[in-house]
Order: sequence, then C-alpha cells, then structure tokens
Amino acid sequence: MGSSHQGVQESSPEAPAETSTGCGRLAGLDGIRGVAALFVMLHHCWLMAFPGFPVSTGPVWLGWLLYGHFAVVVFIVLSGFSLAVSPARAGWRLGSLRRFARRRAWRILPPYWAALVFSLVVAWTLAAQPGEGAPTAKSVLVYGLLLQDIIGSPSPNGAFWSIAVEAQLYLVFPLMLLVLRRAGAIVMLGAVTAVVAVIGLLAPSVHVVSMLLRLTPQFAVLFAVGVVAAGVLTAGERAQRLPWHWMALLATLPVLAMILLRGSEWTVGHFFWVDIALGPAVGLMLAGVATGRAKVLVRLLDLRPIRSLGSFSYTLYLIHAPIVVTIFLLVVAPRVPAGLPAFFAVTALAVPVALLAARLFAAVFELPFQRHRSWPALREAARAKLSRSRPAV
Repeated sequence: MGSSHQGVQESSPEAPAETSTGCGRLAGLDGIRGVAALFVMLHHCWLMAFPGFPVSTGPVWLGWLLYGHFAVVVFIVLSGFSLAVSPARAGWRLGSLRRFARRRAWRILPPYWAALVFSLVVAWTLAAQPGEGAPTAKSVLVYGLLLQDIIGSPSPNGAFWSIAVEAQLYLVFPLMLLVLRRAGAIVMLGAVTAVVAVIGLLAPSVHVVSMLLRLTPQFAVLFAVGVVAAGVLTAGERAQRLPWHWMALLATLPVLAMILLRGSEWTVGHFFWVDIALGPAVGLMLAGVATGRAKVLVRLLDLRPIRSLGSFSYTLYLIHAPIVVTIFLLVVAPRVPAGLPAFFAVTALAVPVALLAARLFAAVFELPFQRHRSWPALREAARAKLSRSRPAV
C-alpha cells in the first residue's frame, strides 16, 4: 500500500496451498497483493485515458477501473492481518518494539527511497505527475521523511500517498495489540472504530478535526480489522470451519449495491464511510483464504504467475505511476485518439514495461532486503554472489 499496498509485508518460505494454516507462508496472500497492485496500475491507465475523475467518462463496462482506491483498502487490511499473524500465535505479544521498528524500516524504506529517487528523476527529466508540476526541494524532504499526508508539496509519484499512512499505522500497531490482549478483539476494534467515527462525524463542522482527514483515519479501522481477522489462525477448529468466504460475499453485496446506486461521484466523496463499510468484507475474505475455506480462490491466487507477481507487488506499486504517466504523455497521447484507443494503447505498453521494470528493480532494492535481515547479512550475501560470478583463473 501499505502497502499495502500494501504489499509491504514480510516474505516467507513457500508452502503448498493445502497447508495455508501452517506456520509458514499463508497460501493466497501473495496472490492478493499481486492482483491488488495490478489493479492499481490498470486504474492509473484508466485515469490517463479517461480524464474527469471522479466522474466516470469511460465506457460502462470499464467503470470498475475508476475504483483503484479500493485496492489500497485491501492492502491496508492485509497489512494488519499479515503483521498480526505472529503475535496472534504468541498470545498477541509483539516482543521487542525496537526489533519490530527496525524490521519494518528495513522492509519498507530501501525500496521506497529508491523508488523516490526514480520518481524524482522521471518527473524532472521526462514527465511530472498530472496536476502536480515538477517536484521541489520541499518534495524531496517531505516525501523522504514520509510526511506527505501531513505537509503538502508537489508529488513525484501519485501512489506514494498511502505509504505514509502505512508507516503511521505501524506506530499504533503495538497499542492495538496491547488493548486486544488485555480487553479482547471486540473492545479494540470497537474503540478504534468509535474514535475514527467521531472524527468523521465532526469533520464537516469542526475545522481542526477536518484537518485529521489528511491522515486518512478510516484506514486505522481497516488495519484493526486485519489484526482481528488474524485471530482466526489460532481459533478453534469450529471457528476455522465457518464459511468465511461466503460471509465475505454477503458483507460485500450491500456496499456494492450502494456504489452502483449512488454512482462514482458520491462514492469518491464518501470514501471515508465506504472504506469502513468495506473493511469487514475484506477481513472475512482474508479469514477464508488463510483457513483454506475458499479453496478455489486460494488455488487461483497461488498459481505461480500470480504468486510471483505478489513477490514484487510492493515495488510494482511504488514505481508504476511514473512509468504509466510517461508512456501516456510522451508516446500514446501524441499518436493515439483519446478514449478507448488511448486506454488500450497505454495498457498494452505501460503494463509490460512496468512489470519488467518492477521485477528488475525489486531484484536490487526489495528482494535482497527480504532475504537478508541486516547489513552484515546483506554484505556477506553480496560478497558470496560476487565471488561466484568471477571467472575461475
């Protein structure tokens, strides 16, 4: 996202789909990250080809691509879920706060900072993000310190807004676990939801409270939903056998009906409440995937291409926007008619380029930091790889 992206989770060893509740990798979660990141990229292709957001100016059958924001909703719930798996198995205890903070920084900051440099270079030399103008020195400082949701500045990358939110949620994660351990999941989730709901209710009439909306506070509820959903992994057999995936579908239908009934402009204008309403459905879906109840879905998500996409979904989320914008503005827009032709052209060109670039980028700035958890381990791995690559004398 998050990342959500969330795709900002720890990697773990491969495990077959049938052992999704084992202590290793939870089958299907990487696939969810990959699909969500791909959806965000298609959303940005749609935005370039059909301007006018939040009005849907494209064909009806492509209208669903307007809602790329909901992929970030999935990332945030998945982030809370993934981070809570280990604490849930340890009695909701996190362990060392310093170790947690170091591992989170080690995981998200190297690819993020590398993507920031990449985005700045693209914005300064090729094409700036639409409506933003060229980034400034203030942009470098604000985005480098992950303060973009607090301090305004020209954005070098339209996808970076959620990374600051994700990092701030890490700060409240230990407190969530403490409340959950001492008072229970219902109290923790209820307390977070109550605080966020008060912000949402007061924001239209109280200016000071409205400023808090810059922090996207509804994501705290989504994150807490993911944390609570992780408890299914340590629940009894009876709870794990519940039809979580069907309950997820039932929870989705009212939200989907409201979106279809009220339209895109209303939905975007009420993301605060729509996000909260969608959170339980995502949490239930993750419970169904993690317990293996949604067998068909898990098998699809765990197919090798989708699982592989999930392995570098964080990098894909981080670097795709400058690529999409540059290809559209410099290649597609001058040569291809607006509308559907432009959408098909930018999708056909930008998606494979972004996938290839993200995979190569991740090989340097993301995957090594997943496999090696410290600078000494990373240096040793680099030396070993260099020694193997030298020709024998």
